[in-house]
Amino acid sequence: MIVGLAWSGAQVARADPFLDEIVEFTGEILYLEHKVPALVIGVVRNGETSIHGFGERAGAGSKAPDRDTLLRIGSITKAFTGQVLAHLAADNRVRLTQPLTKSWPDLAVDAKADVEHIRLIDLATHSGGLPREVPHEPGSEQDPFAPITVQTFADWLKKEPLLFKPGTSVLYSNFGFDLLAMGLSKATNQPYPELLKQYITAPLGMKDTVFTLSKEQKQRLMQGHGFAGEPLPDVPTGDVIVGAGGLYSTPNDLLRWMQWHLDRFAESGAEARLLDHSLYLMRDGLETVSGMDESGHMDAMGLAWVAMMPEGDRPFILQKAGGLQGTFSYIAFAPTRGVAVFIAINQFNFAASMAMAKVANELIATLAPR
Repeated sequence: MIVGLAWSGAQVARADPFLDEIVEFTGEILYLEHKVPALVIGVVRNGETSIHGFGERAGAGSKAPDRDTLLRIGSITKAFTGQVLAHLAADNRVRLTQPLTKSWPDLAVDAKADVEHIRLIDLATHSGGLPREVPHEPGSEQDPFAPITVQTFADWLKKEPLLFKPGTSVLYSNFGFDLLAMGLSKATNQPYPELLKQYITAPLGMKDTVFTLSKEQKQRLMQGHGFAGEPLPDVPTGDVIVGAGGLYSTPNDLLRWMQWHLDRFAESGAEARLLDHSLYLMRDGLETVSGMDESGHMDAMGLAWVAMMPEGDRPFILQKAGGLQGTFSYIAFAPTRGVAVFIAINQFNFAASMAMAKVANELIATLAPR
């Protein structure tokens, strides 16, 4: 169990005991109900932060996860990619509506897919007409993602038509977000990890939000587990899967990131924040929506953020879930109410995953009722 702390800038202080009480009790009940090996929950409200961990982070006899525990955040990575896009658009380095092929014309050469009609905003809202995964040969257990290369993406576009006209439907797509990261790299002539560092992790001091762990960081990693409870290896995702997944982070870093999102009247980053929190596709009017409702009903899409309109006591929420190598995670925030919640468990357990998203959404309603 972890003492809840809060920070203001570089200063760290104890959280409001009332907030601590609510967060700890919520996390403990969720942990006891689902019996996962470990669970960590973090909340930021009006600048005060509370983080609590339960269970064993890395096997029998290990400590509970804490604010500095490294974990794989899976598809929460997509929300970082959307924010990088927002920063680049705010800096006039790209336009949200520019075609992917504007800076990557070779992609359209001999392509069967109507790739020239795919815009950056289509990729960032899962509406590019691409499948969930790029088809590829299976990899080894030690390096399962190795067969996914840039050429794999280009080959599919040359052989297959788009599944639907971009912008008309939504289909959850890892393919699309990795393609988006490649497109941003092409547009700026910078490797995507450098863009992430330049615009997000370095300015916010997120030293533990990385694609590759150092030896010291590996010592703080939370062990993931499969559906039967078996430990899963921490395998690399390579240098291609950087837009859809691949990031590691800590509860401390993620709530620091949330504080940036909740500081909605700050002058620094104001335009990027506005672009990142805007809604670009309303569910009403789309032909089909698939793969978006597991963590709460999608009412609209932002830049990777799934938007949920106010309902009952619950305020407007932007949220994103992730799952990779035996870890499920979920992050959600109420941008107008100063509250964000992060929860992660270290086992592939669908019931627990859906429960933690429901608990997080309800916790936001508890801490910021309408």
